[in-house]
This record gives sequence, structure tokens and C-alpha cells, in this order.
Amino acid sequence: MVIINNYIEFEAWLGKEIGTTGWHTITQQQINQFAEATIDHQWIHTDPERAKTESPFKATIAHGYLTVSLLPYFWHQIADVQNLKMEINYSIENIRFAQAVIVDSNVRLKATLAAIVNLRGITKATIAVVMEIEGEKKPAYTGEVVFLYHFKD
Repeated sequence: MVIINNYIEFEAWLGKEIGTTGWHTITQQQINQFAEATIDHQWIHTDPERAKTESPFKATIAHGYLTVSLLPYFWHQIADVQNLKMEINYSIENIRFAQAVIVDSNVRLKATLAAIVNLRGITKATIAVVMEIEGEKKPAYTGEVVFLYHFKD
């Protein structure tokens, strides 16, 4: 894990891969809980028996937004940004879903600092992300997540 204490330390990562997380298994229980929380009970996610016969994947798949919702969880495994007054999730940009995540697949996140700007003392960091699926050539998605960091000094 990378520890970042200020803008200058963050800026040193510009254009570089900051890190890759360990693997996380997407379970049917996690998919079902996400379906409950988002009121998205589409059968391709929540009905394993129907998915076996009717889905081209022959199994349920994770909601795309479930995989995106894991961004903060994974980011905090890669970087520990310290010395903060506040951290704000600012935006998610250019997310492209390339491949479905089949139930019980392992996924992980790779992060690279794509851009960083000092906005009158607020650090705007754009992190290029790739969610990889174990054993697959194509990622679940690629895109960028933008955080605003208010460092104490």
C-alpha cells in the first residue's frame, strides 16, 4: 500500500501505476444484497436456476454498478491518503463495461494516477482504473475515478 501525505507526494505518482489490489470474490449473496439495496432484481443477476438455462453466461452475473461500487473499497487497499481534513468522491468518468462478471469470479483493481491538479489548496486526483477478472483477458471495466482531497497542510 502506498502512503500519501500531501500534494507533492501524490504528484510524484503522475503517469505511474499506484498499485493493484488483492482478489475479491463476487458471491451470489453479495449480488442479491446489491439487488435489494438498489431495487434491481433483474433475473440475470438474482435467479441462478433461470440463468443456467436462459443466460448466455450460464450463470448469474454481477450488476455493473455493483462492480463500480467497489471502487472506494479497492482504492483504500491501494493508497492510504493521510493528513486529510476531508476526502470527497467527485466523479466517475468514462466507465466502459467490457465483460460481465460471472458469479463467484475473482476481481481486482489496478490504479494509475492519470492527472492531478491543485485547485487553490484542494487536490483533484484523477485515477485511471481497470477492474480485472481472474483468468480473463478482457477487464470488467475501465474508466476514471476523481477524488478531491483537502490536506491539512
